[in-house]
Amino acid sequence: MIRRTLRNGLVAAIAAVAVFPVTAVAAPAAHPAHPTRHHHVTAHAWGRVSTHRHTRLNVRSGPGTGYRIVGTRPVGQALPIVCETRGSGVFGNHLWYKLPHHEGYVSAHYVRDRGAVRWC
Repeated sequence: MIRRTLRNGLVAAIAAVAVFPVTAVAAPAAHPAHPTRHHHVTAHAWGRVSTHRHTRLNVRSGPGTGYRIVGTRPVGQALPIVCETRGSGVFGNHLWYKLPHHEGYVSAHYVRDRGAVRWC
């Protein structure tokens, strides 16, 4: 009986998709002023690199000092911040900021002047 109910539900779902295609409903609306451009809304917070002894800030592949270093940022550079998460502690601070475009993570201990940051 359960198999029959699942099979009937699957048939009904397939029929609904055939009648109401999902692609027609989910198509993004174009901006009226620029109908061929795609606009991505980003609301990044911004911070500034502030390390001790003016060393470069390590960017890591994950939120912790055990992750590999994938890049660095110089002191004073503005950083776009996507979100914050918890990771290994740096001088007692367990917050890490995720950078956009899969660039990596930086310790919040070394970032100043940031705005409101959402949680990942």
